[in-house]
Amino acid sequence: MVRPNSESPWANHFAFLHVPIPKVKPSDSQFSDPLKSVHKAHEVIKRKQSSFGVVLTGKLLEMMKKCRNPEAVARHIKRTSRNSNILISNVTGPMEKLSPANHLIKGAYFTIVGTPESLQVTMIGFAGNLRVVVRAEQGLIDFELYTRSMHDALHMIHHDACRKQ
Repeated sequence: MVRPNSESPWANHFAFLHVPIPKVKPSDSQFSDPLKSVHKAHEVIKRKQSSFGVVLTGKLLEMMKKCRNPEAVARHIKRTSRNSNILISNVTGPMEKLSPANHLIKGAYFTIVGTPESLQVTMIGFAGNLRVVVRAEQGLIDFELYTRSMHDALHMIHHDACRKQ
């Protein structure tokens, strides 16, 4: 990342992917096969990532930063997020454990504060582990039910993925 002409230059990158959340009923085949749901969502996101809209949004943000100022870009991003209900963000973290001044860091989480969304999910990969933070408006989600449902869904997806290999 630090080397000149690197494929992954060091910087913050924004992309807005407007992805509808599918309505799934218990009678749907996707509900009985969670891995199928994951693959379908992956296809939709891959298709949206390679769309011209993402490139156009990136160029618009770059032009706004050059022609106006970073504050204008921040206002545009805030205005866009104000019209969203859910924010999903991810950060690629370190591949190895960190130990600044010989103090081992066992894990790291991050979240974005002050955004207007009702629900926010942030993820970070840290030393081979995935860390997930969910933040919601007060009273929006029954967190005990949500935690159980997420645990069950991840267990089902893991079980199906291991079985199908």
